[in-house]
Amino acid sequence: MTETEERPYHHGSLRDALLSAAEETLREQGQDELSLRELARQVGVSHAAPRRHFRDRQALLDALAISGFERLGEQLRQSIAAAEDDFASRLRAAVGTFVRFATQDAALLELMFSTKHREGAEPVREAAGSAFEHLPQLIEQGQDEGAIAPSTSPQSGIVLLATVQGIATLINGGMVEAGMLDELTDRAVEQFLRGNRPD
Repeated sequence: MTETEERPYHHGSLRDALLSAAEETLREQGQDELSLRELARQVGVSHAAPRRHFRDRQALLDALAISGFERLGEQLRQSIAAAEDDFASRLRAAVGTFVRFATQDAALLELMFSTKHREGAEPVREAAGSAFEHLPQLIEQGQDEGAIAPSTSPQSGIVLLATVQGIATLINGGMVEAGMLDELTDRAVEQFLRGNRPD
């Protein structure tokens, strides 16, 4: 039998299966090990079958990044909705969700942010914008409640996330003990609140 005969071309949910396998490979072996041919072997289809959904490896990486941003955005929305209504509680919930994603899916997050800066990656950038669309709303809520100064810019929320992503990177790299994650994240949020407190 040929490879095509041994492995069926069709698959009930091939795109989802390929993305799932790709994410597992990314997590365990890194981005350099991702290939359409190897993913086809893993999910049990012919080597040509993945090209029905991804024209090349870059298309697969873009789809992985979009999927990651969509999942992160949904997790952020759910955590904010489940938190208490006040700004500080909702901010802590969002930051906690982000830092958990950054530690549990570090390789995916790195791919997400590196891919969105690639020329021609508008769909990835749109997914990223949608994932973080709650940040300006949160800043506005904090201003309305008087928890932060009216001059606080929406970009300050991005700076806070960049700070906790840095914390996650230190933990992922073994430079900081994993047990310090919550403490350091809480400290970053407290510094943000103090630094933007109304005069």
